[in-house]
Amino acid sequence: MNYEITNLTDEKIDTKLLEELIDFTSKKLELTPSIVSIVLVDNEYIHKINKTYRNVDAPTDVISFAFLDEKTNPKLEITNLGEIYISLEKAHSQAIEYNHSFERELSFLIVHGLLHLLGYDHMTKEDEKEMFDLQKDILNSLGIER
Repeated sequence: MNYEITNLTDEKIDTKLLEELIDFTSKKLELTPSIVSIVLVDNEYIHKINKTYRNVDAPTDVISFAFLDEKTNPKLEITNLGEIYISLEKAHSQAIEYNHSFERELSFLIVHGLLHLLGYDHMTKEDEKEMFDLQKDILNSLGIER
């Protein structure tokens, strides 16, 4: 999988873990050649996105915009899966709330956002179980546990 990680915050993030996570998830799910964009933002930035696109007037942890129907290069058959926006501020606060590391929370949000781009959701109990079991399996396979 091809990806671009853009950090729009002042926080220094080691992207090596994120790159390993994306590569592992791509291989595990046997994805065809694809592109994904990950944008690390603060609460203010994601709040604006949440309000504009979801009509929710509050910051959130992760928002995914799926582009599954678009081909970025039909000759090479590379699919642009979409964009994932993650609030680093929310990741820090949720890591404390859930009593695990920031790296674990950020990893969870990356996998969660990526699965949304691939069509997974958690609107029903069955869908939630499938998505969350897959997230847990991916994270545990890399030794990223709660």
